[in-house]
Amino acid sequence: MNRPKLAEERTLILVKPDVLQRQIFGEILSRFERKGFKIVAMKMLNSTKEQVGEHYIDDDVYSIETGEKAKKGAIARGQDVSDWNSLEWGRTIRNRNIAYLTAGPIVAMVLEGNGVIGGVRKILGSTSPSDGDVGTVRDDYSFDNYALADVVSRATRTMLHASDSPESAEREIKIWFKKDEICSNYETVAEKIFYDSAWDNI
Repeated sequence: MNRPKLAEERTLILVKPDVLQRQIFGEILSRFERKGFKIVAMKMLNSTKEQVGEHYIDDDVYSIETGEKAKKGAIARGQDVSDWNSLEWGRTIRNRNIAYLTAGPIVAMVLEGNGVIGGVRKILGSTSPSDGDVGTVRDDYSFDNYALADVVSRATRTMLHASDSPESAEREIKIWFKKDEICSNYETVAEKIFYDSAWDNI
């Protein structure tokens, strides 16, 4: 079967420690499988601060962008932002995310398929879980949101990370997987149905 180029899109997913501690990973994984996305890499590991520090970019421009997004959310919640420093807030959010992702074992995964980056992010829903749509993973399994996380000075429990663009996916996958750990040399039923024009002639 000659797969179209669209079928080769990949995304990185990091299943965070709280998901494993709550023992709901299997339920979440099944949603990706039911959609038809193909697992091409998966491993459980204890991530290091160095590894996670590479994942969450240590860059002032990126920190300012992150801080500005947080500021918009704070304004929407009616918080006083008169003394807001976007650079410092961006750095704080990065440090909180590093602490969150190194709080226990994680599962790193690579999924492959047509539209997998956007598709996975739709399944997961809002990064402020309880503000997302009913039926998304984060809304279904969490009552957390940005406001609660800020009140108790911690990262928002987003449960999973998913790449937000092809460029991010390519960069992130290299952090967590060696080339020979990617196993795409098998065929799923979904691939046969969606990518093989001869399927309906069987």
